[in-house]
Amino acid sequence: MLSMNNAISKVNFCDRILSYELLRSSKNIWCILVCFLFSISLVTLLNGCGSSSESSPVLSSGSSPVLSPGLSTSVSQVDTVGIQSVASGLTSPVTMVIPNDNTDRKFIVDQVGKIFVIDADNNLLSTPFLDVSNKLVTLMTTYDERGLLGMAFHPNYSINGRFFIFYNAPKGSDVPADYNSEIHVSEFKVSTNDPNKADPSSENILLTIPKPSFNHNGGTLVFGPDGMLYVSVGDGGASDDVGIGHTPTLGNGQDKSKLLGKILRIDIDSGTPYSIPSDNPFVNDSGAKGEIWAYGFRNPYRMSFDTGGDKRLFVADVGQNLYEEIDIGTSGGNYGWNIKEGKHCFDPNNANTPPATCTNTGIDGQTLLDPIIEYSHKDSLGNNFGIAVLGGYIYRGNAIPALVGNYIFGDLSTNLSTADGSIFAAYEKSASIWEFRQLKISGQSNLRIGRFILGFGQDNNGEIYIMTSQNVGPSGTTGQVYKIIAQ
Repeated sequence: MLSMNNAISKVNFCDRILSYELLRSSKNIWCILVCFLFSISLVTLLNGCGSSSESSPVLSSGSSPVLSPGLSTSVSQVDTVGIQSVASGLTSPVTMVIPNDNTDRKFIVDQVGKIFVIDADNNLLSTPFLDVSNKLVTLMTTYDERGLLGMAFHPNYSINGRFFIFYNAPKGSDVPADYNSEIHVSEFKVSTNDPNKADPSSENILLTIPKPSFNHNGGTLVFGPDGMLYVSVGDGGASDDVGIGHTPTLGNGQDKSKLLGKILRIDIDSGTPYSIPSDNPFVNDSGAKGEIWAYGFRNPYRMSFDTGGDKRLFVADVGQNLYEEIDIGTSGGNYGWNIKEGKHCFDPNNANTPPATCTNTGIDGQTLLDPIIEYSHKDSLGNNFGIAVLGGYIYRGNAIPALVGNYIFGDLSTNLSTADGSIFAAYEKSASIWEFRQLKISGQSNLRIGRFILGFGQDNNGEIYIMTSQNVGPSGTTGQVYKIIAQ
């Protein structure tokens, strides 16, 4: 809300294209009245023209964060939502996926290696649909980025019973001794006699990717509108895309001879165990992995296709020390890591100080693509704002009409010691111009969720769910799933 006691509040609009000063005087009231007469809602104006004592969502394309007002005369805005608990007693729920089988079930993926079913009556079944905990690398309970991270149902699951998971397994004998683990992308089938249980003996490993470090795994599996399976893979871990297992001077993100730091696209309906689509962008490039669909990522942990509109792929790439970003996925796109962090030049030898200049092309001359949304780890007052972006979904539900078409996403927390995650809503104000705002949680003491946000899910009705825990690591039973509802 606007504070009339503020001597000066500076607000920058439209990615720093328009800016003005709001001075404390009677002119403030005239400004508000005039804007009201031009059909700009008072609430929207106050959110856009004011600064509050609490940190605000930021959208930055320069060196410091600025308020993202979300002003529009054509898009209705919602700034406060409610939440409804739908499952509890989990350990570390990281995503929720839905089969296209008309059963109205929801499948919760728990990082510790278990997949649980919420049935059509919203009951959490006690027996896991699948338990692969014995296949995982041993997880660190205080904090770990490994585990069972992703799941996708085949588009024809109701007919063929096929589904796919992404997890971290102990490294095989052919993996370098100084590596940490390996990624498995595996296919399973549902049990022939119980739709709420998978056949654990049906595993067919499609992809094995050696991992240098425990972090930066990626972890999303999602089928595109084209029927292909898309896989997000992190740069291999450690930091800055350097060190053991990282290509010297180039980094894994820019090295197309490696699957790390990429989005992959494979055809699981032909070939053994899959085939590479002939229209993948680098299938004919010498030395490049044909599976690569896009590259230049640090840790594209979560991504999703819009189920409506133009079916675009939204990719949330977790940043290094300073910036978080969300990208629109494009075939053949180079998203800049580790030449850039977000829109900013990046120096792997000095990650806290962006260089003044850098190249805007990769080693192959490909133009680097900037994110549609970026925010700093610090707000405009220097307070902690976020540390790791959690990609979500375009809202296509019916419960909150004013959110339709908004991209709902979040951030893990303000720091690793405090359960204080944030939820945001972004919309495309005009072509390629995105603005976002923080969503307040009705009924919460400080209008924040007060938990670590671990991921999101979307049901067949387009409604969105939040995966949370009171623990940042995969331990305990404080994992809880909430549905976003109208306040």
